[in-house]
Amino acid sequence: MRYFIYLEFDGTAYSGWQIQPHSPSVQQCLEESLALFLRKEVSVTGAGRTDAGVHAAQMVAHFDLDEPQDCAWMLNKLNGILPADIAVHDIVPVKPDAHARFDAVARTYKYYVTLNKSAFNRDYSWFLPNKPDFELMNKAAQLLMQTVDFTSFSKLHTDTKTNNCHVSKAVWEPLDDGRWVFTITADRFLRNMVRAIVGTLMDVGRHKLTVQGFNEIIESKDRCSAGDSAPAQGLFLYKIEYPDNIFQI
Repeated sequence: MRYFIYLEFDGTAYSGWQIQPHSPSVQQCLEESLALFLRKEVSVTGAGRTDAGVHAAQMVAHFDLDEPQDCAWMLNKLNGILPADIAVHDIVPVKPDAHARFDAVARTYKYYVTLNKSAFNRDYSWFLPNKPDFELMNKAAQLLMQTVDFTSFSKLHTDTKTNNCHVSKAVWEPLDDGRWVFTITADRFLRNMVRAIVGTLMDVGRHKLTVQGFNEIIESKDRCSAGDSAPAQGLFLYKIEYPDNIFQI
């Protein structure tokens, strides 16, 4: 029996989602917690990777069990075992071939920056001492929806077969507390892609790079031509969408 698990996590204390040899990960913590009350090893497959320090308002993963289990019981057990920085919101049965990563049709990330320094929000946004030109950044961001090959914003030497992605939304919007949020939705994302995009857009906002220059970076298909990656703590995996038919078991 295959299940989808919906969870959120504060990534501050973790090396990212994926299991690492010598540092804690969210995947490891989740697998160990499942094994504790199911009394067997359980392999969990996530919808994607997140880097160290990156958060998730919604992560989805799947796991298999030989015998069906009550979802409400598993949910209650998990939340009683998991640390305070990981919370499970739902566990649902899905079709046997449903896949948390490959069946996702859209993913949304949000990146938060703040113009007001805060001792309490430092792990969840990027503090900017000077306000960038968000209007100009939005003009550059619109080019992302006309782009197919995102090699310029991909981590080098990855095992992906293609760097093609289709972005359906990319916009900076103000919040009411001195923060701004960049929302980007696509069918898939490359490793480090959102942080590389945000860092390069910030060069536009600081007038170090023109909109045309941003477009030339996209066309160059060269990561070395793009800006530095934005800090991890401002990034949240926000939403993952799936077709309805994978839940019709």
